[in-house]
Amino acid sequence: MRRFIAEFEEQSFTQIIFPHPHSDWVEYLDEAQDTFVNIIKIIIQYQKCLLVCYDASKVKGFFESNENLYFVEYESDDTWARDCSALCVQENEKIKLLDFTFTGWGEKFEATKDNNMSKSISQCYASKLESVDFVLEGGGIETNGCGTILTTSECMLNKNRNKNLNAIEITQKLNKFLGATQILYLNHGYLSGDDTDSHIDTLARFINEDTIMYIQCKDTLDEHFKELQLMEVELQEFANIHNFKLIPLPMTEAIYYKGERLPATYANFLFLNNAVLVPTYNIKEDAIALEIFAQTFKDRDVIGVDCSVLIRQHGSLHCVTMNFAKGVGI
Repeated sequence: MRRFIAEFEEQSFTQIIFPHPHSDWVEYLDEAQDTFVNIIKIIIQYQKCLLVCYDASKVKGFFESNENLYFVEYESDDTWARDCSALCVQENEKIKLLDFTFTGWGEKFEATKDNNMSKSISQCYASKLESVDFVLEGGGIETNGCGTILTTSECMLNKNRNKNLNAIEITQKLNKFLGATQILYLNHGYLSGDDTDSHIDTLARFINEDTIMYIQCKDTLDEHFKELQLMEVELQEFANIHNFKLIPLPMTEAIYYKGERLPATYANFLFLNNAVLVPTYNIKEDAIALEIFAQTFKDRDVIGVDCSVLIRQHGSLHCVTMNFAKGVGI
């Protein structure tokens, strides 16, 4: 029996890929590295962190010695650990790591090194790594840990991923690989500036077995209003059928960089053991979002993390991290 482990379950460690001079962060590398250092320093207060870095001797200089911080040297294409790292499934009481194919979100960007990363650093993991010939990004799927997968049709069924498979075949593959009993597809919802074809982790997230947090747009003048309203209707239909609870998160005000609207979202939060980290963007909606998280997660520390630099590259806090379940040793 196979089960895709939920992110809100107990974790062993978080994996992060550190920005380097050959990544897309080069234009403002110091700012990016400062942001990553801040995230990592918070993580290691709660659990272990495996830091994939281009030059371990240089990166170690950003940190004091800490028993929760581990380094492995590998030069990646970029730093979106959520989408190129292995996924954790439980099978016969053991944890198996599934290494899916990563193609730079439908071959939009060079991703050969990122796709080979998990195999190249597999010596770090105590659990078995299994390569899977199927294009799948971690940010494209959410699970409640009990057999339900939440995703978007725009991403999962996009012909720029598994072009030789139809929707039925893709669903069957997901059921097989992840031990899912049902795949719920959202047909609406997007964020301007998003390169991922509407990853679910920018829109709606499971926070326990029967509760989904999602982005709600109330501004009728916002370009996202219609699509996010339609997404909300879909989620309400899922909730009625499956007895899910729904918790809305505010849509951020429009944030721009060099004239481009950025895909800022509070749905890109990160679970840690005993904590939840919430991306913030130095805008008025930050306080509203943090209060919602504080009221929702009374048994976890709620910590805001400035991600205003991360979204310049069209991602946020969840995108640059990957959780590994309890039982995966490093």
